[in-house]
Amino acid sequence: QWGATRGDGQYGEDITENLKTIAALPLRLRQSAETPSFLSLRGEVYMLKDNFQKLNRKRIKMGLDPFANPRNAAAGLMRQLDPRKVAGTSFTIVFYEILNIKGISVSSHQKALKLFAELGLKTTADYRRVNGSVEVRKYYNQILKNRENMEYEIDGIVMKVNDYDDRKKLGTRQRSPRWALAWKFPPREEITVLKEIMVSVGRTGMLTPIALLDPVDVGGVTISRATLHNEDEARKKDVRPGDKVRVARAGDVIPEVVELVKAGQNRGNQFEMPRKCPVCGSKVVREGAYYFCPSGLSCPAQIAGKIIHYASRPAMDIVGLGEKTVKEMVQKKMIKDISQLYDLTKEDLLQLEGFAEKSARQLYEAIQNAKNPDLKRFIYALGIRHVGEHIAGVLAENFKDIESLMKASSKDLQNISEIGPEIARSIEAFFSRKENLNIIKRLESHGIKFKKKHRKEKSKSLEGKTFVFSGKLQNYTRDEAKKAVERLGAKAASSVSGNTDYLVAGENPGSKLNKARDENVKILEEKAFEEILETITKSTNTVVPNF
Repeated sequence: QWGATRGDGQYGEDITENLKTIAALPLRLRQSAETPSFLSLRGEVYMLKDNFQKLNRKRIKMGLDPFANPRNAAAGLMRQLDPRKVAGTSFTIVFYEILNIKGISVSSHQKALKLFAELGLKTTADYRRVNGSVEVRKYYNQILKNRENMEYEIDGIVMKVNDYDDRKKLGTRQRSPRWALAWKFPPREEITVLKEIMVSVGRTGMLTPIALLDPVDVGGVTISRATLHNEDEARKKDVRPGDKVRVARAGDVIPEVVELVKAGQNRGNQFEMPRKCPVCGSKVVREGAYYFCPSGLSCPAQIAGKIIHYASRPAMDIVGLGEKTVKEMVQKKMIKDISQLYDLTKEDLLQLEGFAEKSARQLYEAIQNAKNPDLKRFIYALGIRHVGEHIAGVLAENFKDIESLMKASSKDLQNISEIGPEIARSIEAFFSRKENLNIIKRLESHGIKFKKKHRKEKSKSLEGKTFVFSGKLQNYTRDEAKKAVERLGAKAASSVSGNTDYLVAGENPGSKLNKARDENVKILEEKAFEEILETITKSTNTVVPNF
């Protein structure tokens, strides 16, 4: 038996031992008339409202901050490294979807839920099979009406096509299935007084106006601060200290100021974003509706978030260096930037709350062992704005080491497929700051080596060609098809233009097909596309066929 978080869709965190502490999860499946030889399924760990309140009362007595909501509590605790910290927290679990099954066949969602119950796996008792939009709306209104009386938090319903064959015909988008749709409930709202507007600086350097409020209970959660999103939004709502405002929990999670209810007396000026970072004093820059502190790795407000990001699994993967530990390190001024992680001794770590000889030694070793990442991980770990895991991989494919990337101009970067002007400017700006360069030098002095591994030269059989994919392909996901042509030197674009050489059309190609015809772009069916790839792959000296 294995259990993992959803993660990024491909890689999650192993939480097997934590799952075993949940009483509602059987350690052995109950034998039924049809028992699969293999079963991979998706479920959700959650906490009942009463248990959530008990947990928060316990945390407050221990001097710990209470969790904001049951969802945050479940997500945070299930990722704990020590299962003993999870045991006794009264989690429960429901299962709702088959990912993979062997030994038997299941033809519909309803039959899958029935199978789960026969195997001893808990499912929700509140699901219904309905026909047509009228019955869907009736069910929605029924659950909405009963929302406050339910034992757990719920922010909407999910509508799913029951028959699995119909699901296959509908297919999936890049990030979500076409056979499922969420219908959210209206957010819970209350009225309170706005006391002050302050500006917070996040991990990426983004400045966000925050409304400090008279505490108010919104759906069982006490709200004392709420986001105003950005300067334009705050000015549009025209809320100022002393005003009565309506507050909601967006998605039943994130508190936000919805609107002005009644203006207060002696109102001051409208809110304006500061022109300097309120923490480090750097001149802020505006990008669209948002303001950013450009100091990056050297801004104190960004330090904790930067270190948490640096230590995360897709970055340097420093096991045991979690959010709570990092924040304590920063609070005690043990570290001022990511390079100082490597200055910490075991004696330093023993000063942290909850650390003993063994845990201090394990974290020390985890930090010291995180010195030889591949280039992609290191680029991602730096936390450059707009550079996620995918773009970090693109950069690692095009630069032999970090030094060559640091020297690249915005123009150089824009010559790379998938790197647009905004990403290029962000990268150039990051490496133009002396503070960031100094931190990278200090990392190198600590023994960080991030040279790119030697790889076999890519085939250039399709060099200079641009492909666009549209519609559902039978034998490839969209990502697989793109990578197939990129390995052969081609570019995979997202939209058809005069520069497009080929459109690969699957089922229901949509408007891209018409655009390709208008632009006289060569159109390939999936079979022809596969034959071309096969021909090129088999030959070491193949020229591009005239397809």
